Amino acid sequence: MARVQALFFDMDGTIVDTERDGHRVAFNATFREFGYDVTWDVGTYHELLQVAGGKERMRRYFERSGLFPAGVPDPLIQSLHTRKTEIFIGLIQEGRLPLRPGVRRLMTEALDAGLRLGICTTANERSVQALRQAMLPDIPFEIILAGDVIRRKKPDPEIYRLALEKTGLPAEAGIVVEDSANGVRAGKAAGMFVVATTNGYTEREDLGDADIILTSLGDPVGEKGVLKKAAGPLDFDGCLRVDALLAHVARQA
Repeated sequence: MARVQALFFDMDGTIVDTERDGHRVAFNATFREFGYDVTWDVGTYHELLQVAGGKERMRRYFERSGLFPAGVPDPLIQSLHTRKTEIFIGLIQEGRLPLRPGVRRLMTEALDAGLRLGICTTANERSVQALRQAMLPDIPFEIILAGDVIRRKKPDPEIYRLALEKTGLPAEAGIVVEDSANGVRAGKAAGMFVVATTNGYTEREDLGDADIILTSLGDPVGEKGVLKKAAGPLDFDGCLRVDALLAHVARQA
């Protein structure tokens, strides 16, 4: 088995807990600006999260709502999504969406261990770059793959297979860090080891296919994670550390 050489991170819900107080807020503000009496509450947005991609979520919602009996116009969906992205980026730049516990620490440990880093997300390129520049400017990601570069979104493994192709790595050399059932399924379908970190939206999802499940990656002087699942012994003190993760993966080989 090839040794682990890279960590591939999802973004929304994994690097930053963006869904409830980021994307949802931005969607609702956009609907108001465009004159639609539409508000996605927390429960509604949770249901819509089962659909991968913001444009796809809007289309699904509008089709079910009956607002557009003749079909939802593509230009409208694009206009809504463009404005929503601008509002969302503003929230990031204002510092209203902090990194999840342990994210920067784990990335720094991975770099110190000689691992390569990537972001693989269904979010659009502008959102990803805004987050990277505002919150992780010191982290040298080798690849950043956004939803714009793939045809099939998670749970399809296309984005993770593309990450392996671009890095030239076999599946067993990569670890995926995700937060949702769709993301977990995508990582496993690509043949990689998967770590799942739950959040308020995904803690009740079926993440059982993940190799490790945690409530967060954990910070030594901040929020500690709770270990929910590990396929065998894992050295864990409330923080998932790279050396312990690599040792755990090696034991599973």
